[in-house]
Amino acid sequence: MNLILFLIIGGIAGWLAGLIMKGRGFGILPNIGIGIVGSVIGGFLFRLAGLSSQGAVGELVTALVGAVVLLAIVSAVKKA
Repeated sequence: MNLILFLIIGGIAGWLAGLIMKGRGFGILPNIGIGIVGSVIGGFLFRLAGLSSQGAVGELVTALVGAVVLLAIVSAVKKA
C-alpha cells in the first residue's frame, strides 16, 4: 500500500511541477519519475534546511519542491 501511495504522490508532484515549470504535464510515467526523483531531491534539501515533512501532504510538498528544482536544473542545462 505504501508503494502505491508513493507512486500516486510522485505522479501528482511531477504533474504539478510540470504545470509550474512548463504549463503542462509530461504524461503519467514521466510525471511519476520526475516526482520520485523530486522527492529524493526535496528530502535532501529539506534536511539541509532543517525541515521535515509529516503525512501525505508534507510528502507531496517535499516531492513538489524537489521536482521543481529538478526541472529548473534540466531547463538550465538544456539552455547551456
